Amino acid sequence: MPQVLTEHVPDAGAEIAADAAWAQEVRELARRRDAVLLAHNYQLPAIQDVADHTGDSLALSRIAAASQASTIVFCGVHFMAETAKILAPDKTVLIPDARAGCSLADSITAEQLRAWKAEHPGAVVVSYVNTTAAVKAETDVCCTSSNAVEVVASIPADREVLFLPDQFLGAHVRRITGRENMHVWAGECHVHAGISGPALTAQAQAHPDAELFVHPECGCATSALYLAGAGAVPQERVKILSTGGMLDAARASTAATVLVATEVGMLHQLRRAAPEVDFRAVNDRASCRYMKMITPAALLRSLRDGTDEVHVEPGLAARALASVERMIAIGRPGGGE
Repeated sequence: MPQVLTEHVPDAGAEIAADAAWAQEVRELARRRDAVLLAHNYQLPAIQDVADHTGDSLALSRIAAASQASTIVFCGVHFMAETAKILAPDKTVLIPDARAGCSLADSITAEQLRAWKAEHPGAVVVSYVNTTAAVKAETDVCCTSSNAVEVVASIPADREVLFLPDQFLGAHVRRITGRENMHVWAGECHVHAGISGPALTAQAQAHPDAELFVHPECGCATSALYLAGAGAVPQERVKILSTGGMLDAARASTAATVLVATEVGMLHQLRRAAPEVDFRAVNDRASCRYMKMITPAALLRSLRDGTDEVHVEPGLAARALASVERMIAIGRPGGGE
């Protein structure tokens, strides 16, 4: 008789059981290590679901500082774990994979910033929180994507401003404030920069009744404002938002469909916040490979073996902390990114 070949069909029940067993082991290991699990909004859904807290980088770092846990496991990229260590210097901070970097944070070094400052003596340096500890230490005041306008507006009008590292967020701030003596570093997040204006326009045309949630780091932010200004999309439907702002807007939205221009991991939290809304990525390939380096296996290994621990030299941390505290003194920190 001829051999009969049967297609292997995955056992959904077995996969669910395996996921549940993994989550149970993660939580048990976290309990033994006296660890709190933090997951950024761009993490894999399984990582977000097992975390004690999910959010943007600055909000999570502030949770880390306030936590009674002795160990922080930060599921995000390296600069975020550094910020948690700066705000919680007495705690052990782990990142499940120390190789998880950030193209935006890496777009400027402390040496480059010092050289830029030398070209503009007396300028006030404003750094987005998406920067390394070394860059924060060379900064006068930090900002988030939701309070960048407020921070820049607080600086006397006759002082030059050096804004870094994100050119799209910088352009947004300069457009809103009308500040002509503001210089913007030409850095970018490779994922957000890849969400283009033509892609946003095509999606808006295909879904004429949709709201637009656009992160200010995106290359399409200017296009979103152009669509609103030209009347192609009603102005009230175009929202330039941080990730935290997107969640607030999602809960308040009455739209049937929302087009989302940011990293695709954000869709998981948006759908949990407003399950009745159809959230669609403007670019469904906008996935950060660094964020996705924090795998379930990496998280398990970190909890079992204590890898990878994040250190920030105390003097550097103190200088970096000062720039964050100046931001908080100006006004509420808002969303981290």
